[in-house]
Amino acid sequence: MSKQQPMDSIIIFDTTLRDGEQAPGGAMTIPEKVEIAHHLQRLGVDVIEAGFPISSPAQFEAVRRIVSEVHGPTICALARAKPDDIDAAGKALEGGAKTRIHTFIATSDIHLNAKFADERYGKTLSDKRQVVKKMAVDAVLRAKAFTPDVEFSAEDAGRTETAYLCEVVQAVIDAGATTINLPDTTGYCIPDEYGRLIREVMDGCTFSESVIFSTHCHDDLGLAVANSLSGVQAGARQVECTINGIGERAGNAALEEIAMALVVRADHFNVKTQINPSFLTDTSKLVSTFSGFVVQHNKAIVGKNAFSHEAGIHQDGVLKSRETYEIMRAEDVGQDSQAIRLGRHSGRHGLFNRIAQLGVKITDANKDQIYNDFVALADRKKEINDTDLLNLVHEHKQVKTQPHYKLESFHCSVGTGQEPKATVVIRDMRKDEVIEKSATGDGPIDALFRAIDHAVNEGHDLVNYSIRSVTEGADAFGEVSILIGLGGPLFAGKASSTDVIHASAEAYMNALNSLAAHRAEEESIQFVNSGIMQAFGSGASE
Repeated sequence: MSKQQPMDSIIIFDTTLRDGEQAPGGAMTIPEKVEIAHHLQRLGVDVIEAGFPISSPAQFEAVRRIVSEVHGPTICALARAKPDDIDAAGKALEGGAKTRIHTFIATSDIHLNAKFADERYGKTLSDKRQVVKKMAVDAVLRAKAFTPDVEFSAEDAGRTETAYLCEVVQAVIDAGATTINLPDTTGYCIPDEYGRLIREVMDGCTFSESVIFSTHCHDDLGLAVANSLSGVQAGARQVECTINGIGERAGNAALEEIAMALVVRADHFNVKTQINPSFLTDTSKLVSTFSGFVVQHNKAIVGKNAFSHEAGIHQDGVLKSRETYEIMRAEDVGQDSQAIRLGRHSGRHGLFNRIAQLGVKITDANKDQIYNDFVALADRKKEINDTDLLNLVHEHKQVKTQPHYKLESFHCSVGTGQEPKATVVIRDMRKDEVIEKSATGDGPIDALFRAIDHAVNEGHDLVNYSIRSVTEGADAFGEVSILIGLGGPLFAGKASSTDVIHASAEAYMNALNSLAAHRAEEESIQFVNSGIMQAFGSGASE
C-alpha cells in the first residue's frame, strides 16, 4: 500500500466585498463591509478583496478601514492595469500588515477588439496584444513598489487563445507577480475545458513553487463551483469566491459550496482549507441581510431546506441513520440540526418523533385523530412548525364537556359598495335543532358574531376580541381569543387556524358554549336547592 500524500492547502480568496457587491442592487455601506470583513476573518478566509479604491471615495475608504481594523487575512485591493489605479490601491492599503494589489487587464480577442479599438493601442490585433502585455507587466512592476504580494488576472481568460495567454502570464511572472488568476469572466467554460485551460497554462509557463495559480469563475451557466473544483484538480491552489455566490449577473462561485465540497470529498481532492465551517451559516445570513439578497431555501449548505426532510421515506431513513440522506451534518456548517420539516408529505414516524422531542406526551388512543388532523392542516398550510403542533395536540388534551352549540357552517360576503353579511347554520345539541340566521355588520367578523347571536339567542356582552399571528409567513397560523361577559363572570374562547374568520367563529362558539355550560350549571344548582328547600318545608309541616 502506497503512503498517502500530504494534503495541499487551498487559499480561499473572498471577493464578496468587491465582486459580490458589484451585483446590481447589492451595494453595502462602509460599516457593513467592515462588519462582514470581521466575519470573514473569523470564518478563516485567507484573502479578503476589500474593494476597488479608484472607483469611488467610498470604495477607497472601505479598503482603508478594513486594512486597519481587520487582522489576520491578507487584505487585497483591485486595480486596473493603469498607473492611477495602482497608486490608489497602494495608498488605500498603506500601513497594512499583509496586503495585496490585484491588477487585471483583458486578454481575449473579443475584449481586445472592443476595449482597445482605438489605434493608440495598435492597428492590428497582434499590435494590440503586445501593447496589452506591456501594460500588464508595467502594472505588476508598479504594484511591486507598494507590496511584494501582487496578483495578476487575465480578464476573460476562458475565451483567450492559450498561446497568447501563456505569453502574458509568463511576462507577468517574470515581472514579479506572485498569484496568477485565470478567470472565466463570462461563465462560458465547462468544467473539463476550464481544468484543461489551467493545466495548459501551468505547463506552458516557467515559474517557481512560490507562484500560485487561481480560479475565478462566474455562474452564468450554473457551473461556477464545478469549474472552480475542476481548476483545483488541475493544479490551482487559490479559489476566488463569494459568500452565497453573489456577484455580477448570475454571480460567482459560492464560498460555502467550495469549502464543503473540499471537506466532504477530501478523499477525492486531497486538499484542505483554513475555513471554519461552523461559521458559514452566520456569515451567509449577515451577507444576505446587508446585501438585500435573500438566500433561496434550496441553496446548498446555507439554505433553509439544505438539511430538511419532509417526505416520509426520507424522514424515516434520517431518523434511523442520518447518513442515509445526509452527506454532512447541519451543525457542522452552523445550521439548525433539526432535520425533520413537517408538511403534507410527512409520515407518522416523523410527526410523532417531533412531538416527542417537544416533550409532549400523547396517548396511543389519540394518535390516529392527531395524525388525521395533522394531515388536514398540512393540506391547508405549507409547513407545520412547532407552534402549530402544540396547538394541534392541545386540542386533543383538553377535557371538554358536551357543547351546547355546534357551528355547522358559515358564509361571509364582503365587497365594494355592499354591507358585509354573514349567514350561519348552528345546531342546538341539547334540542337537536338546526338554526340558520343571517346578519349584517361593520365588517365580516362583526356580521358573523351578530348572526351567531341571533341563532343561539344567549344574552351577553363581547368584552374583548384579539387576534395574533403565532407563526410566520403568508400562510401564518392565527390565534383568536374571545372574552364575553354576563354581568360579573367572564367566559373565554380560543381557536387557531390559517383562516382568521374561521378561527374567530370557532373562538366565539367556544366562549358561548362556556357561557351556556355556566348557565346550565346555575340552573341545576337552583333546581337542587329548590328541591332541598321544598323537602325541608314539607318535613316541617308534618
